[in-house]
Parts: sequence; C-alpha cells; structure tokens
Amino acid sequence: MLLFYNLGIRLYQVLIQLACLKSLKARAFINGRKNLLERIEHAIIPGQKHIWFHFASLGEFEQGRPVLEQMRKNYPESRIFITFFSPSGFEIRKNYPLADHIFYLPLDTSYNAERFINAVNPEMAIFTKYEYWYHYFTELKKREIPVYMISAIFRKDQAFFKWFGGIQRKILTCVRMFFVQNVESKVLLEQLNLTNVRVSGDTRFDRVYENTQNPKRIDLVKKFCSDRKVIVAGSTWLPDEKLVSSIHEMLPNWKLIIAPHEVEEARIKEIEALFPDSVRFTRVETTESEFRTLIIDNIGMLSSLYQYGNIAYIGGGFGAGIHNTLEAAAFGLPVIFGPKYGKFKEAKDLIELEAAFPVADLDAFRAVLKRLSEEDNYLKAGSKAFNYVETNTGATDLILKHIDYPPN
Repeated sequence: MLLFYNLGIRLYQVLIQLACLKSLKARAFINGRKNLLERIEHAIIPGQKHIWFHFASLGEFEQGRPVLEQMRKNYPESRIFITFFSPSGFEIRKNYPLADHIFYLPLDTSYNAERFINAVNPEMAIFTKYEYWYHYFTELKKREIPVYMISAIFRKDQAFFKWFGGIQRKILTCVRMFFVQNVESKVLLEQLNLTNVRVSGDTRFDRVYENTQNPKRIDLVKKFCSDRKVIVAGSTWLPDEKLVSSIHEMLPNWKLIIAPHEVEEARIKEIEALFPDSVRFTRVETTESEFRTLIIDNIGMLSSLYQYGNIAYIGGGFGAGIHNTLEAAAFGLPVIFGPKYGKFKEAKDLIELEAAFPVADLDAFRAVLKRLSEEDNYLKAGSKAFNYVETNTGATDLILKHIDYPPN
C-alpha cells in the first residue's frame, strides 16, 4: 500500500505540472516549491528549534490562528515555523508578522520529510483539521516529536475507516493528541482503539468571534453601501452567481457585494457579464457609487465585508461543498447556501436553529430571499446565528491546557 501512496504523490506532482499550462494557481504551487528545501535550509540557523504549524490553505490558517497567536503570546521567545500546502493560503499569509518563517510544504516523500525535519528541528508539530502526510508523520514519530491535530473532524466515509485504509490508519498512530470538533469524531477514533482524543470544539468559532470585536473598516465599501440594505455573497462560483443575479429584480432597493472564491481576470469578467450594473472594488470612486453591485476583485477582504451586510449568501454549495458560514454568522447575518452542505456540522446546526437556509434551485432561493428580506425576519435569524457562534467559543483555551509545551 505504501508503494501506491508514493506513486500517488508522484502522479499528483505530474498532474499539477500539466495544470500549469492553464492554471495560475497550479503555476504558483510549482514555482513556490522550486529549490524549496535549499531555501528553507538557508533561512534557518542550524540547530534552532521551532514550533511547526502546518495549514492546508487559508481557511485552515484562520481556523488554527487562535492557537498560534495564543502560543506566541504565552511563549514569546519560541520560534514559529509555518507551512502551507496551497497557494491560496501561502500567497495571502506569506508576510504574516507573528511567524518567524513561512514556506510551502515540500511534497510528502521520505527524502523531503527527513531533510525538512532536519532543517526545521521542530519541538512539536500542530496540524489543523486534516492533512495527514505519511512520511512527515512517521518521521516525526520516529524522532519522538509530538504531533497534535486541532479542530479535527472525522466521518465514517473517510479512508481511515475503510478496509483499504491501512496506510491512513498508520498515520493516525503518529499523533500525540487529537482535539476533535464533535463526539462523533471521538467515537470513530475509539473504534480504531485510539483513545488519545479530546472533544474541544472548533477553534474557528474563537477566530470569527474575535474578528467581530475589532473588524477592519473598509471606507470604500461603506460608501458603496450607503444607507441601503446589503447582501454579501462570499466565496462564490459561477452557479452561485447565476442564482444571486436575480436579487436586483426581487429587491431593487438592495445592494449586492460579490466576493468570488477565485479572482482571476476571466472569473471577474464572467461576473461582470451577469451584473451589468456592477463595479470592481479596485475601480470604485471615493464618492458614493451609483452602482448596485460591487465585485471584490482581490483576496483577503471577505471576513471584513460581512460587517456591512444584512444577509449573507455562501458559495460552493453547488460544487464540492459550501465555504465558511461562520464568518457571516458571527456578524449576526442569516446565511443562505446551496445543497452541498452535508459535511459541515455548523451548517446543519444553523439550519436547525433557523439561522441558515439551504436552497436547491432558483425558486427555493427566491422564496427564502423574499422571507428574509423583511427586517424582522433577517434580524431574528441573524440574532440566532450570532448566539450560536458566541455559545461555541472556547476551544482555544481548552486545547492549550492540554498541549504539552515545552514538550517533555
């Protein structure tokens, strides 16, 4: 099975290289890893120890950020080394000031793992939610370097719990402690005889709640919104944008902010074609805009945009799965999203509370929007969303109580 795993890593590398011909993201993935180990070795003083945080992408960074920042506060003399797998995380956070070093993660081969760990010399490794890399984890275990998984979540359809998941199960045995989001994840791990598990909740609640306490003000967005009611459509894809293109017909006095998941020029032009009354954020004048749709043509603003909204639409629900609903809920916005939400506990919870509303098609979207557009309704649903977030904070403190640092 290890042979197939290694072949899979090599095949992934080949496919990414082929994707470079068309995808800027794939090109960034490859270019960011050129001479990567040499650059890491050059950046680090030999023998210097680090707390290693790894994040798959930007969402996992924001999820694990409360733990990282509290560790930085508690142990200011310790050095923090961050790796990202995806360009969408690295490119946005490559200058994050609380880390001593930020790099891409070299692909998971035996050679890369040994050389990387020799250079970084981690005291511990903290991974967020998922990403279980065989060679990195087994090398860490061999050296008795503790590995922690924070805000982890497991489902019975994952490879860990299938007959063919031997390699994946071996990776799990390398983890010192799992901090999981829910009881179901704990039960699944216990079925594998893994008892080093604590139900801590999800650190995303801490992060999104913290964001609401001192949100970044964006004057141009505030001027665009003026005194109108606003819908913020976040992390959208084309099927989402086609759905929300009916908003101005239904609610002619409302304004719309669209922050697409990808902001390549071709994507922005697709959105402009759907919304002829739109203006890009980078082209907004300093005076109040007469346009009804604002297109956010850069990355990194979305978590601050929800403060200007009354209702949120979250993208991804007509594709692989919905994106982050908690950022909007934390600002007291009811959320609407497509039908692919089954893997997300918080989405199910918000639906049960009548603070979130899944829609499968245009008719359903129109019905929900008509209901929520009445002020009493969106305020009531938004209040439930905020209370849900506030009630579920506290995972960061629980995790830090049980992380053994400095490690014994």
